[in-house]
Amino acid sequence: MTPDQILLVRTSWPAIAERADALTNRFYEHLFVIDPSAARLFTGVDMAAQRKKLSQTLAVVVNALNDVDRLLPAVAALGKRHAHYGVEDRHFDSVGEALLEAISDALGDGFTAEVRAAWTVAYALLASVMRRALVRTTGEMAVR
Repeated sequence: MTPDQILLVRTSWPAIAERADALTNRFYEHLFVIDPSAARLFTGVDMAAQRKKLSQTLAVVVNALNDVDRLLPAVAALGKRHAHYGVEDRHFDSVGEALLEAISDALGDGFTAEVRAAWTVAYALLASVMRRALVRTTGEMAVR
């Protein structure tokens, strides 16, 4: 990510964080419309707690974008955990789409083309690290 993209993500975050409940509700609504099969991953999950985890994770990511050496190992660990939840590589695309839609809902007119591009790059970075960790973990699980 460029410094300008990091700045756009970080400066848009306070307005998003103010609407964290709405953001996370809309995220899961969008996700289950985009990819109805993803809903099975949340069977028996306390969705209030899940939404809170999502909001907290986004806050950590946004605050750590300037320190990718610290951020990326944590993101890789998150990807490994997701392998145990049944997440598949294809889910990352629908999650990214749902996240961008939810951020758009939260920011309204503030979700400019530049802000969208910055969030898209941020998500692509995180998703690529998580995908690699997921694939490695899934392969290790298959060998056992």
